[in-house]
Formats: sequence, structure tokens, C-alpha cells
Amino acid sequence: MNKCSQDILYSPIYALFYILSWLPLSVLYVLARFLYYIIYYVVRYRRKITRDNIEKAFPEKSKQELLLLEKNFYRYFTDYMVETVKLLHIGDDEMRRRMEFVNADIVDNYTQQGRSVMLLLGHYGNWEWIPSLTLWCAKSDNMVSGQIYTPLRNKWFDRFFLHLRSRFGSKGIAKKSTLRELLHYRREGKVSLIGFISDQSPERHSIRHFTTFMGRETAAITGYEAVAKKLDMAVVYIDVEIIKRGYYRATFKLLEDSPASCPENDIVNRYMQALEQTICRAPHAWLWSHRRWKYSPSHKKKV
Repeated sequence: MNKCSQDILYSPIYALFYILSWLPLSVLYVLARFLYYIIYYVVRYRRKITRDNIEKAFPEKSKQELLLLEKNFYRYFTDYMVETVKLLHIGDDEMRRRMEFVNADIVDNYTQQGRSVMLLLGHYGNWEWIPSLTLWCAKSDNMVSGQIYTPLRNKWFDRFFLHLRSRFGSKGIAKKSTLRELLHYRREGKVSLIGFISDQSPERHSIRHFTTFMGRETAAITGYEAVAKKLDMAVVYIDVEIIKRGYYRATFKLLEDSPASCPENDIVNRYMQALEQTICRAPHAWLWSHRRWKYSPSHKKKV
């Protein structure tokens, strides 16, 4: 199906999303509760995967505690859904009130010195709101802000999410084009401020490292560490906290200033440890419906 045909087919969906985006979040949260009952009790969206992940991550919890965490995850997931739709119509001032960034000077100090920065985060909180960091960081004509993403199979939804993520001026860079695009920016004399969400399971053929994460041996994505080393990018972790419903605080924390001098997989291990601390503080806000633990160490690629 070509782009024109998809636009026609999905135009009612976009119209619905656009109309909903004009509603205040207080009203959208009422819709979120309705969606929760549909997704959790009727559709039962990925409940088996979610339950298995939570049980294995928190073996010390009782059945009642695990069930409460499971339900709270789905309640938060539907909040995430309506908050993401709200991106179609939300002002800069409201976004600054709802998405606060702390220690932006860490990033500004590097970019103003002409140093590119890699931002590491997870599928925690509303990661679709993270591109609003451009409202907090110093801007310049030679700086490119963006995020690495894996293109969706559905091309219409792929364009839709790229549109949302560019709402505050950031660019989407396809995962397979990461190094080429960042090298291109450097040749043009531009400084990059690029976000990497790297907590998903790597592709089977690229597994090279396992680390301990949430008490389990976990296959880890490692490509971003190689990029940081090759381009001498400062590595900063974004620690996200939920202050209250619809309000977040994201704190920039320097993970590594000199990646080239780090032992192999050291940055990967430290990122995963930092993310685990974020998750354990309020575990319901991580994306437990991921098939995160698909592989065992036996799948590690021989190099």
C-alpha cells in the first residue's frame, strides 16, 4: 500500500487522535481508565509475557503484590497512551510544567564546547515526552537533537510517531543509519545530542554480551557503546521519576566522560545498573510487556 492510500485509510484514526489531543489531560485520564479495563480484562494484551517478567524480576514478592504491580503497570500504560496522543496539541509552557529536566548544564557544558552527547534512557515513564528536553537545553545553529529509533512495520504509524517525536525540534534517526548519520553531522561541524533507548532485547544474530539486570542474566545491546567510543561522545543517563500523574522529572547524570578509555561493555553494564535503580524505585512505569528475556547465554555470538 502506497503512502497516499495509507493516509486515506488511516485519516479517521488521525482525526480521532487530533480531536482527543485538544481535551485536557484530566479528561483523557478518564478515557485511560476505560482503556485499562479493555486492554487488561478484555483484550488481555500481553498479560502472559508481563506476568512472567514481573514474577521473575521480583521473586520475593507475594502473589498479591505481584498482581497489584501487574495491574498498576497496565493502568500506567494506558496513561502513557493518552499522554502520547496529547503531544499532538500541547503547548511548550504546559510541557515545561509537566516534564522537568534537572542538571541540563551537564549537557550544555559539553555541547557548548563542541562535544557531542549520547543520552541513554529506557522505556520508563513517558519516553515519548523526553524529546521535550530541547525546551531545557541550550540551543545553537550547529546542534542537532534527535533520537535513535527502530522503524515500525506499519509505515503510517511509523510516520505518525516520527511526527510526534519531532514535536519539539528533534530528528528521528533509523537504528541502522546511526553511525552514518552521526558521522555526517560531525563532518558538517555539527554537535549531536542524541537519545538512545537501549533496554530492549537485541537481535539474536548480534548478541555479544550478557549482563545481570533485574536479577537475571540478560542479553544487552552494545552498539551504542561502540558509537560513543568511535565518536568520543560524552555519555549521560536520563533518570526519570514520576512526580505525580502527568508530571515527570528527568535528571541528567554523567555516566562517562571518556568512553574510549573504558573496558569493553563497562558503559553497557553501568547503564543497565542505573536503569535497574530507576525501575526498582517505581516498577509499574517500566514497559514490562516487552519480551525482554528471550535469550540465554547460550545464544551469545562467538567472536
